[in-house]
Amino acid sequence: MYNVSMKPRVAVRRRRPPAQGRDLKRVIVSLAGFRYALRKFLRFSENAARSCGITPQQHQLMLGVAGFTGRGWATVSELAEFLQGRLHSIVGLVERAEQSGLVRCTKSKTDRRVVIVSLSRRGEQILSQLSTLHHEQSARLRAFLLDTREARRVAARHERRDAERNPANSRPPAGRTYRRNAKGTIRPA
Repeated sequence: MYNVSMKPRVAVRRRRPPAQGRDLKRVIVSLAGFRYALRKFLRFSENAARSCGITPQQHQLMLGVAGFTGRGWATVSELAEFLQGRLHSIVGLVERAEQSGLVRCTKSKTDRRVVIVSLSRRGEQILSQLSTLHHEQSARLRAFLLDTREARRVAARHERRDAERNPANSRPPAGRTYRRNAKGTIRPA
């Protein structure tokens, strides 16, 4: 029988302690590199959209229409989620894109409050051009991100190897209590 006064157990997730010293510097350098690569990609994307005669926001809208749901069309609320914008702002963006001939808007047959947005032929052509341009650039960004992860894995492997070779100079991971045994090996307490 279930006792009403019993509280369900909640799994408590331990937080990692904040990075300090060399670890903090490594985190900052990693974040700066990631942010730089991301910003370079975004700048490229903005310039590519403008070179095709549309705004970067219109390009993102068309990308969301064509690819976010996997259906080839999206509702305005789905586009608001994709673009991380407010619904009324996205409605204005959709209206301007429709006036520019990039998208078509139709009311849902089942719920007249829902607006379905799909690409026009012109929108499909422009998105196709932009997607071809972005393919190589996004591959470079993916390679950078994978290289960063790989670099972290290699660094961790080297730290473990160094710790095995000279346990007296190794540092245990932060956030847990460790003790050295008689041989000098670090073990959890």
